[in-house]
Amino acid sequence: QVQLVESGGGLVQPGGSLKLSCGASATVLSIYTMGWYRQAPGQEREFVAAIASGGSTDYADSWKGRATISRDKAKNVVELQMNSLKPEDTAVYYCAVRPTNWAALSRSMDDYGLWGQGTQVTVSS
Repeated sequence: QVQLVESGGGLVQPGGSLKLSCGASATVLSIYTMGWYRQAPGQEREFVAAIASGGSTDYADSWKGRATISRDKAKNVVELQMNSLKPEDTAVYYCAVRPTNWAALSRSMDDYGLWGQGTQVTVSS
């Protein structure tokens, strides 16, 4: 049974930074593409960033230049460093695993078949 556990969320002021972590098994981290998504109240879940098993990364346009996704196999985590946070970034952030064509990057939520429970990020002054 594969399990994903997100952590690192919290309250931060506009312009601040947070680093989120997604814990997974070593096998999952070494084989599968991993993604980060967010969902605000009343909104659809939307793509934030993804990292393939080979190390390639992809970011939503609104995150380019202010977010970095990385994989730390020693700690069994995928991390998302977020900078210059804005109030509109307030949402629940989820990590996910792509179970099919797992070595390829994807922005499509439908390509991800396993989701964590999410961690709340609140950006407010």
